[in-house]
Amino acid sequence: MAIRSTEARHTQSEGLHARPADEVLALLLDAQVAALAAVRPALAALERVADAGAESLRRGGRLGYGGAGSSGLMALADCLELAGTFGLSPDRTPMMFAGGAAALLHMTGAVEDDPALALADLETSRLGAGDVLLVLSASGTTPYALTLAEAAQARGVTVAGFANVAGSALLARADLPVLLETGAEVVSGSTRMGAGTAQKAALNMVSVLIGLRLGHVHDGYMVNVIADNAKLLDRAARIVAAVARVSRAEADAALSQTEGAVKPAILVAQGLSPAEAQVALDRSGGHLAELLER
Repeated sequence: MAIRSTEARHTQSEGLHARPADEVLALLLDAQVAALAAVRPALAALERVADAGAESLRRGGRLGYGGAGSSGLMALADCLELAGTFGLSPDRTPMMFAGGAAALLHMTGAVEDDPALALADLETSRLGAGDVLLVLSASGTTPYALTLAEAAQARGVTVAGFANVAGSALLARADLPVLLETGAEVVSGSTRMGAGTAQKAALNMVSVLIGLRLGHVHDGYMVNVIADNAKLLDRAARIVAAVARVSRAEADAALSQTEGAVKPAILVAQGLSPAEAQVALDRSGGHLAELLER
């Protein structure tokens, strides 16, 4: 069996244990930079994934994430941030992680080989026709990930597969394949490193583009955030003041009328009532640009 590129020996690995710390750190940093460069050829594929995800959410559907081990952790990190960054309800963005919550405290390898776990997690997610599922596997051969992809497609779910090995089974199976060809790791097979870095960067890019497509980002501001703690209240007020071009006091007053919701508060700060602001946002599909231009 041919050695997968993620399991191959890195050209600079030999003697790693005997090198000075500064050389090791420089080598590791260079490898991370190279991993990020591997994302650039996938930009067109990432745009297709973002468009599919945004369309699903726009229609009231779901955007799911799935994976095992290090790839699952990259998926989980992006998934958990969607609520705080873009105001997306967690029930719209289900996460399927091999082994569940227990595996987050003590990761074991066996769970990634169990197709039954994948089927049970998919059932719990309630993903169905018209939804989108992002499945990650560095090797592109993880049984948990492949089972998720196949079973989701049988339900009418569009599957975006992210893998770091060209020609892998996940990429062949996926409706929207994303190849992040990072190659050998400095620590052989440790895909939490280069492969994980590329996966995390790619997911960051997809989720931000989805936020833009849905109107949840305006001029680089997180305008769909719901302020529910001191940090977010301060951030929300600064966003409202900047976008609506009003004082901080006016921004605070507007937010108090919208229960911390930034988008309607921006319009309230410009003279609309909360009800009028919501009607306007519903008509614009949640996008502020055309409303502010008026």
